[in-house]
Amino acid sequence: MNTSILLIDDDHELTELLTDFLTPQGYQLTIAHDGQQGLELATGGQHFDLILLDVMLPLLDGFEVLKQLRRTHLTPVLMLTAKGDDFDRIFGLELGADDYLPKPFNPRELSARIKAIVRRLEQLPALAQTQPVQVNDLHLDPAAQHVSLANTPLTLTGTEFSMLQLLMVHAGQLVSKEQLSEKVLGRKLTPFDRSIDMHVSNIRRKMAQIQPHDMIRTIRGSGYMMVRQS
Repeated sequence: MNTSILLIDDDHELTELLTDFLTPQGYQLTIAHDGQQGLELATGGQHFDLILLDVMLPLLDGFEVLKQLRRTHLTPVLMLTAKGDDFDRIFGLELGADDYLPKPFNPRELSARIKAIVRRLEQLPALAQTQPVQVNDLHLDPAAQHVSLANTPLTLTGTEFSMLQLLMVHAGQLVSKEQLSEKVLGRKLTPFDRSIDMHVSNIRRKMAQIQPHDMIRTIRGSGYMMVRQS
């Protein structure tokens, strides 16, 4: 079955190029040229496996689209940001984007990012066979794709769920940023890449709304560790 992608970008030339490039690879693209249309498609009845979302859009910018989308949908989102604009990247990740790619980009790099996200989605049935894991009063059930803290549900994106699962499975051990990037994002960690830090920050923020105790320890310069309480 083709992977269904919603591409929200007002650059007609780019959307035509990406349609021609990605369609032969088995991707089915739906195009929206403004943020309002894109949001309506993303939250309507049609299912999308992935959303490619530009930041600079007419009517609603990409940040507002993502903000409204995350109120009801956890569809993976790959943000297309301005090259060198760290604010766009960090803000997009804070709002719940799964990954970002700076413009201009090589279509092959975009294809690699898409494949990494699709690969993670394809692994969900296998992950569902793994046993639930519990650390302190944090409980994660891969089969139900459910996380709770102190018996209160945690709403996480797919990327955040996978990252938390990896930390919980290796509780008490250092999990490097390189491991998190390769196993969760499906790509090697690059210099100055803040993606892992922002995803962990989002998880911490959501957990702190339920319980103030921070169970994720930062190992400066190395990675993160899920801490078991004695």
